[in-house]
Amino acid sequence: MIEETLHASRNRRLRINSGFVILILDFGFTMLEQMTLQQRLEFGLSCHVAGDLADAGRIYREILIEHPDNADALHLLGMLMAQTGQRDAGMDLIRRAIAICPNSSVFHSNLGNLLTGANQFEPAIASCREAVRIKPDWAEAHTNLGNALMGICKLDEAIACYRKAISLNPNLPETQSNLANALREAGLFNEAIQFHRNALRIKPDYVVAHSSLIITLHYYPDHNATMIRDELRLWNNLHAQTHKKLIQPHSNTPDPDRRLRIGYVSADFYNHASALFMLPLFRHHDRREFELFCYVQGSDFDSVTQRIMDQAHCWREITGLSDDKVAAQIREDRIDILIDLKLHTAKNRLLVFAQKPAPVQAAWLGYPGSTGLDTIDYRLTDSFLDPPGLHDAFYSEQSIRLPDTFWCYDPLTSEPAVNSLPLTENGFVTFGCLNTFIKVNDALLSLWARILRTIGGSRLLMLAPEGSARDRVLAQLGREGIDSGRVEFVAKQSRRDYLRTYHRIDIGLDTFPYNGHTTSLDSFWMGVPVITLVGPTALGRAGLSQLNNLGLPEFIARTPDEYVRIAAGLACDLPRLIELRRALRPRMEASPLMDAPRFARNIEAAYRQMWHSWCAGAETQNSE
Repeated sequence: MIEETLHASRNRRLRINSGFVILILDFGFTMLEQMTLQQRLEFGLSCHVAGDLADAGRIYREILIEHPDNADALHLLGMLMAQTGQRDAGMDLIRRAIAICPNSSVFHSNLGNLLTGANQFEPAIASCREAVRIKPDWAEAHTNLGNALMGICKLDEAIACYRKAISLNPNLPETQSNLANALREAGLFNEAIQFHRNALRIKPDYVVAHSSLIITLHYYPDHNATMIRDELRLWNNLHAQTHKKLIQPHSNTPDPDRRLRIGYVSADFYNHASALFMLPLFRHHDRREFELFCYVQGSDFDSVTQRIMDQAHCWREITGLSDDKVAAQIREDRIDILIDLKLHTAKNRLLVFAQKPAPVQAAWLGYPGSTGLDTIDYRLTDSFLDPPGLHDAFYSEQSIRLPDTFWCYDPLTSEPAVNSLPLTENGFVTFGCLNTFIKVNDALLSLWARILRTIGGSRLLMLAPEGSARDRVLAQLGREGIDSGRVEFVAKQSRRDYLRTYHRIDIGLDTFPYNGHTTSLDSFWMGVPVITLVGPTALGRAGLSQLNNLGLPEFIARTPDEYVRIAAGLACDLPRLIELRRALRPRMEASPLMDAPRFARNIEAAYRQMWHSWCAGAETQNSE
């Protein structure tokens, strides 16, 4: 928070005399020239903290005209510019402040924080280490260092930084939540849930931490639908209900067959896994029937962003805007159907949806779950993920089942090409799983060990962060009789290198109870079949949905024993593996999983169904 991170160069917080500030606010800016430099800085900061960024920026700039080397004003203006989307210019100002005042731990720490946000992790780590060196007892500096280390997947070091920060100040909810997220990434779910709840005890209205807890519960090996539903209801009651008073009547024309304005809200309009599914839909939307508006949260822009922008009729950047302002913009744009693409994942804007700025609201893509919001009317799914009646009671939204699939995939590249089966060269079978390590758990490792024991000489290639997470995997597999020499790890990679890693895998092993989603589609694209075990919720039925859409139901297991049997049986069928390697990519291309025109028509039919229902309701209200 700004209040906790903007400090004076003399390493003390700028303290605001609230009575004096109220007086100045009453009289406007006519008294500014009568203030001391310190008072002007404090007044600028009070505006900054209150969200009056234009006034704060004006004050900082006026100070710098008179005092161009004032480090405090440079730093504060730099922070403000970064907040308003001018991150590079903001960091340059903070660097100038550091050149003037090199011993400010605050300046170094805030620069490191901004560098982390820009994905410049190595210089971020250097800046944060300098902040810690200058002021080793400052908890926030250790937190920012932990954040930077997370950017390069140094989980053990990041966790140590967060623990140090908490030992210095146990009342920082952001640090508690960040530690929870790091523990989740390391697969330490019980601790992760504990620290999420610590954060919420300290700050009950900490909506971001509460969403993070909900995501953690989805990955938790012992999760169930009731547990998640109850937490979603609590989230809605604590955070969304207060926004319902801001809901305004909708004046959209209730014509069921007119052209519709569709708004998509996401932070993932860039080279992100979600873009593999957005682009096929956006490219094939019927422009005569639908007008596309993108509401963009975040500052990650790249060549994929441009490809998405080219498909949109209107592009709205909403980073830094309040929920109220975003909702007002959506109302002004007269959006008919507003689609949330994030659910409770990072950088969501669910509190915008809590104000119901569009008459129809729906969720899709982030994951096939529920938002818990009673202001989101629908969720898109398919009949494999959500057979009618199986999970409906656990969703706050009405489920609309697409005819074929929840996903329509485009790898956005034809490279690398599928290679020949590694087994034919290696002489041994390589099982692989490149799903995020969060989805790996003890019960799953035990199943993988059974498969490895059944197929002598076989190997396992899996993604896992360096350090203690790998040690825990090897220790458990060792207890299951699997020598460490049969296990190889890879770290997170660029997408190109990640896809090339499939050249080394013969058979993919899906995770359970949270299946692979994008990762499994990538595996099929690279000619690698995936054996899946059906889970208790929609998140654990992804493999079932995808394999049915591929026409390969024989790789779907309903029990752990069946999972082991199918994987071992395929490993012994060399002709079948060779044929799958050759045919899986063409099979993908011919399936509903990559039929973008068909998928777009299915989505559009769902939108039209939603709209017809609203129009019917609006006509009923008007007749009354």
